[in-house]
Amino acid sequence: TGISKREMDVLELIAQGLSNQEIADRLFVSINTVKTHSSNLFMKLDVKRRTEAIQKARQLELIP
Repeated sequence: TGISKREMDVLELIAQGLSNQEIADRLFVSINTVKTHSSNLFMKLDVKRRTEAIQKARQLELIP
């Protein structure tokens, strides 16, 4: 899938229901960095929103 370690971290936190701000706080990065990782994830998973990303990641067995 070409998903980086940091993008996986963001994906896992998205799946836990955290907001962009909460993810930024948890990973000690800026909210813009979280948005960039999210955009990259959506492109790599070929989805348009968080819920689709979670569903697709589960289908691909990237997350439980």
